Amino acid sequence: MEVNGEERLRALTFRLCDARGVSGDEAEVRSILRQELKGDARTDTLGNLLVRRADPAGGREPVRVMLAAHQDEVGFMVTRIEKDGRLRFAVVGGIDPRVLPGLAVLVGGEGIPGVIGVGPPHLLEPGATPSLPRADDLLIDVGCSGCEEAERWFKVGDYATFATRARELGSGVIMAKALDDRAGCAVLLEVLRGEYPGVELHGAFTVQEELGLRGARVAAHAIAPQVGLALEGTICADGPTREEQEWVTRLGAGPALSLMDRTSIANGALLTMLQEVGRAGGIPLQLRRSAMGGNDAGAMSRALEGAATASVSVPCRYLHGPASVASLADIAASIRLVAGFLRELGRTGLPPRP
Repeated sequence: MEVNGEERLRALTFRLCDARGVSGDEAEVRSILRQELKGDARTDTLGNLLVRRADPAGGREPVRVMLAAHQDEVGFMVTRIEKDGRLRFAVVGGIDPRVLPGLAVLVGGEGIPGVIGVGPPHLLEPGATPSLPRADDLLIDVGCSGCEEAERWFKVGDYATFATRARELGSGVIMAKALDDRAGCAVLLEVLRGEYPGVELHGAFTVQEELGLRGARVAAHAIAPQVGLALEGTICADGPTREEQEWVTRLGAGPALSLMDRTSIANGALLTMLQEVGRAGGIPLQLRRSAMGGNDAGAMSRALEGAATASVSVPCRYLHGPASVASLADIAASIRLVAGFLRELGRTGLPPRP
């Protein structure tokens, strides 16, 4: 399957990234996905958006494949409105507290601007090193004069997201919030436009991945996949402060295949097939050099009787921060890789069991 132009892929990725969808509040993202799918999808009780494509091949039972990309992003939830009108919050998902002080955010359904306040350096004693504040000690300042005014606009349980708009930094390099995992959502959307004889394809845009793969667990039990691929954004760590052998992935070097993480071990036959498809199609690939983290493959691998799983990841710098960086070429290569893999799987059938 060919991607219909870099400009269209860029616009789709930007639109998805700019949508606000903290874990448990994915409705805005889901609405965009539904529009792209022309309504050809259903939403389950938890909020997963599920799509089925069946393309039987000559009497043979098609391989049941689940492709998972999660809608949700890390963010914040309002837990209390203080007397002075500022908002106390809890972090939703894994966010490094070092990025919080001075961070611009959008709060509530209307996306009202706010800032996570911190005292100015002028108040430090001469020579003193500022300590890193805990998230519990920080507040979102929304400019209200007191609790009464703030309660007209906000309530406990409101979500807040990073106030970052997607943009292009250089030739084919983009900056946006939520590239984990809107990059994966873009890949899944494009793959679903193709045809794959011999494959019963289930696309699952999952929810609450950042809180423990919750949506994928529900979806995988409903689908009972034989093969599962997690489509995600993953860490790069390819900066000058680390030796090259410590880089997890490298920006612009193609999609990354994971051998193992904290939630699953990739199926060896699937990894081999993905690598062969990459070589045959001239698609650059890299191996993810870390066993940290986890993704929806963990939930798919343990559903019901189990599934053979692997992960195809788009390398992203500064993951789970206010602005991540990715390569459009890596996203496009991921689309070609997954589409080619599905065609090959439909042709050859299920890989052998261990």
